[in-house]
Amino acid sequence: MNEHLGQDKLYIFLDEIQNIKGWNEAARTLQLYNTSVFITGSNSKLLSKEFTKELSGRYISFRIRPFVYREAKEYAEQIGRNFKISDYLIWGGFPAALEQPDEESLKRYLNDLNSTIIYNDLENRHNIRKKSLFERIVDYVLVSNARIFSAKSIADYLEVQNISVSVPTVIKYLDYLKEAYVIENIPLYSPKAKAKLNYYYKLYVEDVSMNSIRVSGTRYDLTHNLENVVLNELIYLGYEVSVYNNKGREIDFLAVKGGKLYLVQVAYSVVEDKAYDRELSAFSGIDNSVKKIIITNDDIDYSTSTVYHYKLTDFLMMDEL
Repeated sequence: MNEHLGQDKLYIFLDEIQNIKGWNEAARTLQLYNTSVFITGSNSKLLSKEFTKELSGRYISFRIRPFVYREAKEYAEQIGRNFKISDYLIWGGFPAALEQPDEESLKRYLNDLNSTIIYNDLENRHNIRKKSLFERIVDYVLVSNARIFSAKSIADYLEVQNISVSVPTVIKYLDYLKEAYVIENIPLYSPKAKAKLNYYYKLYVEDVSMNSIRVSGTRYDLTHNLENVVLNELIYLGYEVSVYNNKGREIDFLAVKGGKLYLVQVAYSVVEDKAYDRELSAFSGIDNSVKKIIITNDDIDYSTSTVYHYKLTDFLMMDEL
């Protein structure tokens, strides 16, 4: 390669380079020539914030998420696979998961991925001694996605299970999961205080498969996974997202982009009157200056004069709310 350096523009791709001693010095040297260096890695040793130290700030960081639905569908079509929304709500959007020949292979791949990222990388990286406690907290959080938590509420739950853990330890473990892109915590917004609340937040998984592999049998949590998928889609579309507290009624998302505000409620179905009344009543008392949206998996249009109903199939292919 030396004979090409400094001549024509070179594009160099380095994958999992953090496993080689002195990789940062080699990358900095290559930058002195007419090259563009692309460094990729999924290992938790290569977190974006560490590039500041290793590469002295000479980089642009891109966060690559699992596929959103439209990407997963397109890739599945390219490899000749039939891919339904129900598949996405259960098994998520890891590209290699779409390539698995059967469900047994799919589960094995996802469990191996889970063990590598969460148990192996994080436990070794942070030298976690109480591994069983860490894994218990991880399992509890990932199987309970799209719920409102606080570190104290998690500690209290474990105490009921006769497991003693301090609130600072819970906070520390959640931070490990967040910095490794396993979970996303969405703050609660209070219109009364006109601020985000720091103690309570909703926890979501980066990919719903991490919930599904923890479910016993086939009773997959499609309701909360659907909400999780909507959150991931809103982030993909570039919205800043928080949970909205409407005088004690929770609205799943306040989505903001370009100065425009949208209130988004998510439900698996509003076919039943009770579900319809409960979900739409969350918008009570909010004027029409903010666009109000409900997203469900229903095929019938339930829009009203003040609330827009988006079918999940349509929403997942939208570019804007």
